[in-house]
Amino acid sequence: METLVFLFSFSALGVLYAMNTVPEFQEPYVILAIGVAVLVVVFLFYYVITRGNPPKDLLFFVFAEFCFTCVIDLTSALEHDGIVSGFMEFYQKTGEPYLGTAYAIMMCYWDGIVHFALYLMMISRITDRKAYRTLGLFWAGSLCANMSVFIAGIVAGKYGSDIRPAFWLNFVFLLVPIWGAVTLFRRAKDRPLIGGYNAFNVQTMKLIWRPVDLLLVLLLLAAMAFTVLRGLVALDSPLEACSVYLKHYEPYLQDPAGYPRVTMLNLFFYGLPLLGAFVYGLLQPGCTWMSDWTVFVAGAMIQCQWTHVGGSLHPRTAPPFRVPAEALWPVLAANLLYAAVPVMVALRVHSNPYFFLKIAPFPGQTGLPNSEEKDTKYKDK
Repeated sequence: METLVFLFSFSALGVLYAMNTVPEFQEPYVILAIGVAVLVVVFLFYYVITRGNPPKDLLFFVFAEFCFTCVIDLTSALEHDGIVSGFMEFYQKTGEPYLGTAYAIMMCYWDGIVHFALYLMMISRITDRKAYRTLGLFWAGSLCANMSVFIAGIVAGKYGSDIRPAFWLNFVFLLVPIWGAVTLFRRAKDRPLIGGYNAFNVQTMKLIWRPVDLLLVLLLLAAMAFTVLRGLVALDSPLEACSVYLKHYEPYLQDPAGYPRVTMLNLFFYGLPLLGAFVYGLLQPGCTWMSDWTVFVAGAMIQCQWTHVGGSLHPRTAPPFRVPAEALWPVLAANLLYAAVPVMVALRVHSNPYFFLKIAPFPGQTGLPNSEEKDTKYKDK
């Protein structure tokens, strides 16, 4: 099935080519109508061909549909960068002109490559009736962050006064991953939530004896400080540190397109509390929610950083807003490490989950003891 989805998705090129060559298809409201019609037709196509053996998971249709749009996004990015031509000129003029910004180009590369690969892998697992919950949470975090920044950036940036009808199609790609995230969070976890003696032994260890966790806590605190600094810059704080950082390190935060500012505000108001929660989860044993939320946030953060860093270095960003040459490597290193921290936390949680499990009652116990009761009981033994 994933092979069929992969091949059918490239029929999007035919749709784009036809629209690019027929002037009647290039009117703003016609573009919106064709966009809606194409989404409906693609859904009906997959619905019809799977009627004999319908998928047990409705998200199959979401992933198959979005594979089709991934090809459109990749084509958009390639055409804006001058690698291909003849498919998207009309859309640049009368569809969504903001897709020509550096941020949007990098966003389309991410969607056309990373999300496309994720969709095919999840379709394969659905077809084989295998679990894909963790992979799905990573996708949901990535696409939710992607579209929340993209839509808000359009409205708040310089394109807010030039919104075309095709803009409203973007809400499909915001609301559907939110629904998908809620659906995946409600499903049973891929791993058990209850641990035994191994979990008890790990959870009784102090942080100082868990060097990996100690390092991750320090990295999370550094990431939180970095989030606060850039969030204050986005809020136009008059602090000298904010002015120095904006002028000498990341002037891209003032790009009139609006996307960098929205990204930093999202990270400040939503990413910062979650990073703080992860610090708590590494200190307090038994936080079973860590396995889900670390994956979701890892997907969101790495997508944000890809588009932010790529946009700040892209030739379409005006020279005054690009990273200064003398600060390139420090800024690049800081941003890459910032993207890597939530990924490392997610890998830590999933590679050795004992610290994040609930402790099963041992023989003779009537309930789950707290940490002090556990220490006393085992000292007595």
